[in-house]
Amino acid sequence: MNCIVYIATSLDGFIATEDGGLDWLNSVPNPDNNDYGWADFNNQIDAILMGRKTFDFVLSFGGWLYEKPVHVLSTALEVIPDHLTDKATLHHGPISEVLADLEAQGIQQLYVDGGTLISSFLREDLIDEMIITRVPVLLGTGIPLFTNTGAEKSFTHLKTEVLKNALVKSHYTRVKPE
Repeated sequence: MNCIVYIATSLDGFIATEDGGLDWLNSVPNPDNNDYGWADFNNQIDAILMGRKTFDFVLSFGGWLYEKPVHVLSTALEVIPDHLTDKATLHHGPISEVLADLEAQGIQQLYVDGGTLISSFLREDLIDEMIITRVPVLLGTGIPLFTNTGAEKSFTHLKTEVLKNALVKSHYTRVKPE
């Protein structure tokens, strides 16, 4: 299974403000509603795995954003809300068991979302690709993308795009030790 991160950060490496705010993501005007490659990326994945905090944040939007199956990995969440039981599945337990279950379901391309979950996957050396878009804003403080990721890991740069003459989107693949 290929595990992929697709996320935006501030210039100083934060994925949200301290209170979880994301308004800064709209700091670059986007009058033509460009999705910056999201649709192409979404067409390449089979499913999404997110942590509880990310799931809670998604629920705050009111409507459901995803067409692909969503899997939520949490030790604290007990049930998926009734209106989403056909759209999201809750998993408990170690990442290795969750991945084995998803792979048994035929999932080959998995989008991993949420800062804590991404760091957990990195600690276990399970991230194969990262697509990180830098937004030209300094938050000063906030929720960092990477925390306690374990031992050093190397990645190969595949490409970088500059979007709207402001956003810098870079794609990396993991160099696995032999």
